Amino acid sequence: MTLVKNTDEALPKTTRAKPSFRADNIIAVASGKGGVGKTWFSITLAHALAKEKKKILLFDGDLGLANVDVQLGVTPQFDLRQVMDGKVELPRAIEKCADTGFDILAGQSGGGSLATMPVEEVIRLRDGLLGLAKNYDRLVIDLGAGVDRTVRILSSCAKTALIVVNEEPTSLTDAYAFIKLTHAAGLSDSVHVVVNEAQTRADGERVYETLSKVCQNFLKFRPHLAGIVRFDKNVPDAIRNQMPLLTRHPNTNAAFDVEVIARSLL
Repeated sequence: MTLVKNTDEALPKTTRAKPSFRADNIIAVASGKGGVGKTWFSITLAHALAKEKKKILLFDGDLGLANVDVQLGVTPQFDLRQVMDGKVELPRAIEKCADTGFDILAGQSGGGSLATMPVEEVIRLRDGLLGLAKNYDRLVIDLGAGVDRTVRILSSCAKTALIVVNEEPTSLTDAYAFIKLTHAAGLSDSVHVVVNEAQTRADGERVYETLSKVCQNFLKFRPHLAGIVRFDKNVPDAIRNQMPLLTRHPNTNAAFDVEVIARSLL
């Protein structure tokens, strides 16, 4: 299986992360492609961290295709579009999600203009998130799928970047593209792999080893394995019913696996 992809484009100078642009308590959740369960994992991770008695903010950073609020079944009063238009300050756009115990900062579903924001505005947003992070134990960013400029800028502020993959070859190829660009920006120490929808733990370990070996061969480093989330038929049921897995099906394999990952990040 060939995972190498032509991703020689590096971060522009304005997006390279200096130490002052990273916060130890920010976790960015990324995926090279859509459909691997990134947003579901972000929500479940935030919920698991909140259950550990931590103050958590979940930011929907999938600009233009945001759906954290949809999966949670909530209607936020404000969203990121209003913030970027100057109609509301960033802290005021935060909503308390009483059923889960964590706060959310909603994006704007279908608002494609956010996905093409000028780099200066994305950097301003990143800096705003760094400010918000000071008020929380952890800030979880659900990034957009892919490796575009906005994803790279927002992920640069995170001390920990979780790249969610599954066994599909396209998932691994695109995850490698994200890892390669992160490595080129000097942030390879932040990269951790989450294998989602694994049939067994052994299958998940094989998926991780496939990706890890390619990174070792071409980038000369091996990303950390954050954890393996086993396939669970209860996940799509929770999503269909717009309820967090830890609320609707708390005693399931996927719920247990995400809780283990959450505790490892504290």
